Amino acid sequence: MYAYALLFPEDQQGTSLDPADPRLRLAYDLYNRGLTEGLASLDGKEVVLAAGRHQLPFGTLEIEFASVDFTWAEHRLEYFLPSANLAVRGLRNRYRQAGIGAPLAASLAGTADASGPSTNRIPSRLKVPLTTFLRLDTPRAGLASGALRGRLELYAPDRTETVMINGGEHPLEFESTAALAYTLEGAPIYGFELAGFLKQALRSYISQDLAQDGLIFMEPSRLDRIPVVLVHGTASSPARWAELVNELEDDPLLRKRYQIWLFIYETGNPVGYSGGRLRQALQDVMHEVDPAGTAPALQQMVVIGHSQGGLLTKLTAIDSGTRFWDTISKTPLDQLTIEPETRELLRRSLFFTPLPFVKRVIFISTPHRGSYQAALRPARLASWLVSLPGDLTQRSLNVVTQNQDKLLTQSLEKLPTSIDNKARGDFRGLEDKILLAAVQG
Repeated sequence: MYAYALLFPEDQQGTSLDPADPRLRLAYDLYNRGLTEGLASLDGKEVVLAAGRHQLPFGTLEIEFASVDFTWAEHRLEYFLPSANLAVRGLRNRYRQAGIGAPLAASLAGTADASGPSTNRIPSRLKVPLTTFLRLDTPRAGLASGALRGRLELYAPDRTETVMINGGEHPLEFESTAALAYTLEGAPIYGFELAGFLKQALRSYISQDLAQDGLIFMEPSRLDRIPVVLVHGTASSPARWAELVNELEDDPLLRKRYQIWLFIYETGNPVGYSGGRLRQALQDVMHEVDPAGTAPALQQMVVIGHSQGGLLTKLTAIDSGTRFWDTISKTPLDQLTIEPETRELLRRSLFFTPLPFVKRVIFISTPHRGSYQAALRPARLASWLVSLPGDLTQRSLNVVTQNQDKLLTQSLEKLPTSIDNKARGDFRGLEDKILLAAVQG
């Protein structure tokens, strides 16, 4: 309370401290830490955001709190953990936006209103960085009389990074790194990495209320920010992008211009099949968040792929024509005797055109011309252990039995895994000028 009275007195004539005065930063730290301790639960593990009367050594403090039903991304929040009490591991750098307020990491309690666009793309385990701020009425007069009144406020960094106090704009204190580390600590997503390579395990690691196409948001989508889509590699998961996400979210310029989207997929599946799922997910989400296609920022999408994820990324930016189909059949797709659903699956997995909203693609350690390691015996054994989707296998069998095409029969008799694709270099040899044009936008 004394720190607040020093920083933001009701009578500001001649009372402001010089920015170089060490008491200024000390007052901020005392206020922020004092607020964390003063609102702590009985066991000290969380911060309790509630209205009520607090007994102080020099009087009483009456707190109002109007944000009891505070929601973020249409989710109600609960269990507000003080970020200052968290030790961060697994991330190289810990970032904090210095300012006023007690930084928190909150959990999602559930969906309050699922009407917002792509609400179901926010993972239920995500921890949200927040800041609580106690605004005092006439703090110096209150200290003199022994009766203080204040209003408790709650802020999220994707909504605002500053707060107005006595007519001036002041930065709020946030700890995004602590919230990110808290999200990843003990997360089951790490178990998906091997399971997602060997078998169809995505549904076991993604809650049923989350979008099942694999595209995940770290925060509510924004029409004024360019999407950066991160696509992981073989036997991996979106958790492996944590270092990059931590660095991007701390850069003030990038944070205001870009939003991060993550794609998760079962990495043992054929590359074309997974690439088709990525393309479909991107098209679906664009229709969800901007059905009219009027948001310029969303039309400047950047897709970044690591290893196998780079091959999927490439398929968002090339015009393959019939190149992939010609390697498995000499019969035009439209002339095959197959179910409409199967025809659409083959079209989505083997025929690619540039997505108009993808303007830049970035490759990290991507085997564009195949991988010699995929042809080695351990990799071949791993390929043999991969279980492909039952629906995909059954549809391939139907194609073979319903059509008299020897090349098609040989190609689909045993569906290739992602390891087989990389060992044979199935996605090499695409025209360099097409790929270069895609990279340069």
